[in-house]
Amino acid sequence: MTTFDKREEAFEKKFALDEELKFKAEARRNRLLGLWAAGKLGITGEAATTYAREVVAAAFAEGGDKAVVARVADDLVAEAITEDEILARMTELMMQAIAEVKAGK
Repeated sequence: MTTFDKREEAFEKKFALDEELKFKAEARRNRLLGLWAAGKLGITGEAATTYAREVVAAAFAEGGDKAVVARVADDLVAEAITEDEILARMTELMMQAIAEVKAGK
């Protein structure tokens, strides 16, 4: 194996690791967003956990971040929370999620 091949293999492994981190962090962020939204809706306990799982599932079933924002915005319409506020919260939670995933939590 040449140095170039080793280097290429290392880049591929790093890319795969980065993509795995991104996937885990986005799922964690969506779960945290679901728990935050559940709190705004007055949902607690196991019901809040279930709601957070539904928010995570929306990303897979309906198409990523837009689906997550739409789901939470629809649920929080009575709370007068805008999509911009949800997006800002998602940004904050992404930083937290990345830190948690890197820490192995």
